[in-house]
Amino acid sequence: MTDLSKYRNIGIFAHVDAGKTTTTERILKLTGKIHKTGEVHDGAATTDFMDQEQERGITIQSAATTCFWKDHRLNIIDTPGHVDFTVEVYRSLKVLDGGVGVFCGSGGVEPQSETNWRYANDSEVSRVIFINKLDRIGADFLRVVGQVESILAANPLVMVLPIGREEGFIGVVDLLTRKSHVWPDPGNPEKFEIGDVPEDMVDLVEEWREKLIETAVEQDDDVMEAYLEGTEPSIEDIKRCIRKGTIALDFFPTYCGSAFKDKGIQMVLDAVVDYLPSPTEVDPQELTTEEGEPTGEVALVSVTEPLRALAFKIMDDRFGALTFTRIYSGVLNKGDTILNSFTGKTERIGRMVEMHANDRNEIESAQAGDIIAIVGMKNVQTGHTLCDPKHPCTLEAMVFPEPVISLAVAPKDKSSVEKMSIAIGKMVAEDPSFRVETDEDSGETILKGMGELHLDIKVDILKRTYGVELDVGAPQVAYRETITQLIEDSYTHKKQSGGSGQFGKIDYRIKPGEPGTGFVFSSSVVGGNVPKEFFPAIEKGFKGMMDEGPVAGFPVLDVEIELYDGGFHSVDSSAVAFELAARGAYRQSMSKAGPQLIEPIMKVDVFTPEDHVGDVIGDLNRRRGMIKDQDAGPTGVRIKADVPLSEMFGYIGSLRTMTSGRGQFSMEFAHYLPCPNTVSEEVVQAELERKAANAKK
Repeated sequence: MTDLSKYRNIGIFAHVDAGKTTTTERILKLTGKIHKTGEVHDGAATTDFMDQEQERGITIQSAATTCFWKDHRLNIIDTPGHVDFTVEVYRSLKVLDGGVGVFCGSGGVEPQSETNWRYANDSEVSRVIFINKLDRIGADFLRVVGQVESILAANPLVMVLPIGREEGFIGVVDLLTRKSHVWPDPGNPEKFEIGDVPEDMVDLVEEWREKLIETAVEQDDDVMEAYLEGTEPSIEDIKRCIRKGTIALDFFPTYCGSAFKDKGIQMVLDAVVDYLPSPTEVDPQELTTEEGEPTGEVALVSVTEPLRALAFKIMDDRFGALTFTRIYSGVLNKGDTILNSFTGKTERIGRMVEMHANDRNEIESAQAGDIIAIVGMKNVQTGHTLCDPKHPCTLEAMVFPEPVISLAVAPKDKSSVEKMSIAIGKMVAEDPSFRVETDEDSGETILKGMGELHLDIKVDILKRTYGVELDVGAPQVAYRETITQLIEDSYTHKKQSGGSGQFGKIDYRIKPGEPGTGFVFSSSVVGGNVPKEFFPAIEKGFKGMMDEGPVAGFPVLDVEIELYDGGFHSVDSSAVAFELAARGAYRQSMSKAGPQLIEPIMKVDVFTPEDHVGDVIGDLNRRRGMIKDQDAGPTGVRIKADVPLSEMFGYIGSLRTMTSGRGQFSMEFAHYLPCPNTVSEEVVQAELERKAANAKK
């Protein structure tokens, strides 16, 4: 069995274009996994293997690979940076023990960095920081360190200082050893010269080295006491303290370099080995009930425990369906029968592979701590737990955000209909934030996703990967409805048609709920006027109607319904009668409770050169945007605003025009807010016309 202390399961994550994939390429080159480095801008990076990734120069799917550094096995996942694909980052972080956060030396802490950092905090993942692209104009290591403190509220522990600025960046000084590392040949990362600290940096190095040691020794009382008495700790003691603090998330060892120019990557790899935890050093994964409630038990990372594994990603490729799996405990052998605790069904393990981007090596067995892919599993989806049939369990469930944008598509010919349904089935299994529905009125297929780019890529995959010719409609916003007034009402459902009848009377209050609560049902009935066994039927009746609101038929959010009285008949009352009473009550009362249309508001983060700030703010105001914050940096200004999604279609084109191609933006869903009357009237009218047109068909 392999020594688990030599394992490191890590992810590389950052804002789009900060250099994650290039960093991964350099790591693979240094560890001997690849011999020729591929560049993102040439579409030749190892982990960007989809056509769409190579053309756009962005990462869409997280890619897994395994390599070795100083006798340690590194399982690495390169994650996407674009906001539409954050679900890929989220589910990767759920199964990793450590991470490398990459930041751009000139761009600094960018919008998506914040989201990814927040996800990593939620998942309690230890990280080291790599500030990349220090050879670029405007790059400033200490400024980015300051942003990590102020924007992310994190504590970066500076481990190195750069030698030279921008184009003059040639290497780094290791603060622990007080040695300089200089890379004279950009194409040869393995050839570097170790020397003394440059004379003009001696004071700066001593200042930052003192900060480093003072922060580190706080992790060990004995070492700190000796340090305060004037005894400097050994490098081994300092490293031990840094490791302890990094695993406890007290601070994040911070390095710098230029991945593209092959400078500084070795020190990041050393930091991964020295400071990030092995699978046995992180808190064990909690076991939960099927509803997601903790049971109090945990999945201990050990090969002697029963098998517990989590399927965290499904990918379909030319060899069949691949289920990416993190094994938390036990051993998994080829030919074993395992239980999917979500479906309750068992499956036999046919083939297992160790991944290297889209290449693979066949393996016979895997153990606790491994990240592998299983070939050809059926009925397994992201978030399902795979376990020993004799020891069923559920690992912590994954929660995915609701889509905010939809698109109607229709196959152009009959031959594409079957192809499309098979392809969509595979794509939904791969990406839990991608949903597909059929519009009952029109029979159209509705694709739902996290943003324009997300759906754009999905349509592209359908056309090119699966060869489905499509007619694509305009993007649609996921409008919702809510109510604004409290109303008390009563409804009686009575039906007599020979034999036993149906009777159910309910007295209820309907009132606006807190934003984000969805549908809440409660009962304060006393005295048994409505027997308790009918409460679930009443709740089911109301809940089933929430899919269609009274304004324009959009789903209803944030409504509280309280049942406070009613009546029943000893013979004619039944669960069905009370469910029908609740449905009738909904139709009777919702239109009286001040219903209104609400729209998704997006948190928009725009980067623009300083001379275009006025144009960008003016444009956001015209889009009904609410400017929240402005932050000037050395290379431009970041503007944060809340803007309705309906006003953001095609925004990238407008932004590029306004900023001569230099502007960037990202957006993610923030919350729902009421639509202005003029917008509401237009949306309702358009929805009524659409339904009328579908009825004619």
